[in-house]
Amino acid sequence: MKWGEITKLYPSRFVLVEAIKASSNNRVRYLEDMAVIQDYNNSQEAWSGYKKLHKLHPNRELYVFHTSRTDVEVVEELFSGVRQRI
Repeated sequence: MKWGEITKLYPSRFVLVEAIKASSNNRVRYLEDMAVIQDYNNSQEAWSGYKKLHKLHPNRELYVFHTSRTDVEVVEELFSGVRQRI
């Protein structure tokens, strides 16, 4: 689904989406096709849903956006560090 379709189907909502087709150029991620996993009333609910799903499926490319956005370009940031499980 394209972002324009999502914004029409879910006006003024937070959406948890999975990237189906995406590309990167100059450290910007362009989401060309997405699947809506869930829509939410507020950002806290959306991030909670994201965290639960990401914990179960860490390799899936998931994002939370508000449908008031005109586009869904994501700036890629490099992570360097050590993660430790407690």
